[in-house]
Amino acid sequence: MASTKPNIDVKNRRAGFEYHLLDTFNCGMVLSGSEIKSIRAGGASISEAFCAFVGDELVVRNMQINPWMQTVHFTHEPKRDRKLLLNRRELEKIKRKLKDAGITVVPTRLYISDNGFAKLEIAVAKGKKTFDKRESLKAKDVQRDMDRHG
Repeated sequence: MASTKPNIDVKNRRAGFEYHLLDTFNCGMVLSGSEIKSIRAGGASISEAFCAFVGDELVVRNMQINPWMQTVHFTHEPKRDRKLLLNRRELEKIKRKLKDAGITVVPTRLYISDNGFAKLEIAVAKGKKTFDKRESLKAKDVQRDMDRHG
């Protein structure tokens, strides 16, 4: 029998254009009930989101999860900080990499895992210079032309 679960896969396409993605991690998030329902309904955006350490915890900031329409009393804040669930070794690795200049942590993908949990794929990234962005655009144009003609 076919699965009736909606395939939720929100990508941050701008992250690949703005940054060199160095290392990726998959992590869970601490969400309220109305937030996960809104994500499953397709009401999430990670295009402006970024990750930061608050104490020893890694949180995602500025991630938009629209309020779920059926919730009356206990609505959530659409852009609140959400704690990311990683093990201690991964958190230490990210913290060490963030000490270098120009390194940041950006979310690249939000998806629902096979067992029904919302997962966030984050990447340790270094910002691209303007000429790097131009080269990315040229490579994309060349690839599109090759696909078109061959």
